[in-house]
Amino acid sequence: MTIAMIGSGGDGVVSAGELITSAAALEGLYCFLLKSFGPQIRGGESSSKVRLSPSEIYSHGDLVDILVVFNWADFGRFRTEYPLADDAIILTEENDKTAKEDIPIENVDSYRIISVPFHKLAVEEVGTQLAKNIVMLGILSRYFNLPLRGLEGAIRKRFEKKSEKVVEGNINALVVGANWAAANGAGEEWLPQFTYTGAASKIMLSGNDAIGLGALYAGLDFFAGYPITPSSEIMEMMGRELPRYGGQMVQVEDEIAAIGMVIGASFAGKKAMSATSGPGLSLMSEMIGLASIAELPIVLVSAMRVGPSTGIPTKTTQGDLQQALYGTHGDAPRVVLAPSDVEDCFDVAVEAFYIAEKYQLPVLIMTDQYLGQRVETIPKKCLYEEGDARGFIRRYRRDTPAADELEDYMRFRDTESGVSPITHPGIANGQYQASGIEHTERGWPTSEVDILERNNEKRFRKFEFIRRDLNFSRHYGPEEAEVGIITWGSMKGAVKEAVLEMNRRGESVSAFIPQVIYPIAHERVEEFIEKNKKIIIVETSFTAQFYKYLRSHIDIPIEKISLYKAPIGMPARVGSVITKIEEVLSEHK
Repeated sequence: MTIAMIGSGGDGVVSAGELITSAAALEGLYCFLLKSFGPQIRGGESSSKVRLSPSEIYSHGDLVDILVVFNWADFGRFRTEYPLADDAIILTEENDKTAKEDIPIENVDSYRIISVPFHKLAVEEVGTQLAKNIVMLGILSRYFNLPLRGLEGAIRKRFEKKSEKVVEGNINALVVGANWAAANGAGEEWLPQFTYTGAASKIMLSGNDAIGLGALYAGLDFFAGYPITPSSEIMEMMGRELPRYGGQMVQVEDEIAAIGMVIGASFAGKKAMSATSGPGLSLMSEMIGLASIAELPIVLVSAMRVGPSTGIPTKTTQGDLQQALYGTHGDAPRVVLAPSDVEDCFDVAVEAFYIAEKYQLPVLIMTDQYLGQRVETIPKKCLYEEGDARGFIRRYRRDTPAADELEDYMRFRDTESGVSPITHPGIANGQYQASGIEHTERGWPTSEVDILERNNEKRFRKFEFIRRDLNFSRHYGPEEAEVGIITWGSMKGAVKEAVLEMNRRGESVSAFIPQVIYPIAHERVEEFIEKNKKIIIVETSFTAQFYKYLRSHIDIPIEKISLYKAPIGMPARVGSVITKIEEVLSEHK
């Protein structure tokens, strides 16, 4: 069941979505929560969309089954984001006197509309208009069999730090809504019922939360950042949690200061990180080059949003890929990773620190608004535990020189792997150099071009070892297929669901999702292309950045390729991906 709720700032529709998701987690259900806001700093419209299922789901769902509208003027700003199922039911505030012909929904007469006194119930029976979102949850629970016990538990959990009076007031609002629904049509055959069996409770996390937890698990020491949508939650988490683990978080005046402090902390021997979005990454680009040439480990998160310039800060895209791959002057190696769901965000954050510390270079984690700010329920076992087989990654620290290496220490000594033992202040006999100018093995400045050539070869040699060491990717569907899809990042959910649905229909379709974007795993991608008769590249970029990147590294026959560019600004729909697959299948049968 998919529910969308729309209102003005202060109506509590985002809080309502979070409470449904928390209830789902307590009941052991799978859940996706999307939040959407207007681009204003304060006020304006907001919405949330929740998809619930007792079995595993991979995307936010294409169509809305239940729509709740507190204000039709606000709905107009989201109408393209929330298409309705043919049998959708609409609950609307009875105080909103918008004429039916002015409601911005096509064929509005074909839907059942229930007029509900949300505001009146909240004011007259609960005592505050602020409770109308909780009243609404009570109505939804009684009408559509949402988990009432879970909602009560979610309310207690959310307000437990306030007084018991606040908790009981919100529970009362839930009951008021449920009682109104019971007296006004609940039980009618045309009301769809959400059916489920409770299971072990799950964890409720956003992508940003999961990245923060992964960084803490990996042993993060220092975070510097400047708030920017849609990555700010990472910095907010670090402000709360990092000091509890002996680390430090600094909110600085801009993104240049943030990466400068991160590089400084890394130079001092600390695991260091920042988080930003496209505009901030632009400001950081020169210093990414400094970390590359000085061979200092840093981790940067870039949560993509619609651009260029300020763009639409609250909408999603994959339009910053080229920026991540090449966004600095000179030949500056960096690793680009791309998680594809909330669970991946935790894993990839852990791996990012492993790569950065082991290979002494910048690692960029590319998420987007859809992945960073969406919330999922995931099984608890998906997070690492002490003693698991990969726990060594959490404890991994950069290699420092042995005593004999310090006798004639060369910070940038050419090695087989391209990685040189690194010192930091406090190591006796170490040389504490972070050379931003080209340098000799000892770190002394040089302008000799033969040394430049050797250093470039050394720094990029690391990629061959990274490819062997870490080769994350996902594969769905048969090994050999009529149609194969290659995609990346948050597109995975819609693609995976589409592939599984096509397989269920008996169609031969598969998908490959690399999570180490740069350096690309040539062999794995080429093998996938070879085993599939037709290839569809799927992404959310108007200029097809991923498509162009793949073709620049891999010789894919042009007649074998189709491109699907999902609309920018909103998550891709499963149905749209299926339509593209069907189109390619029909062309080549």
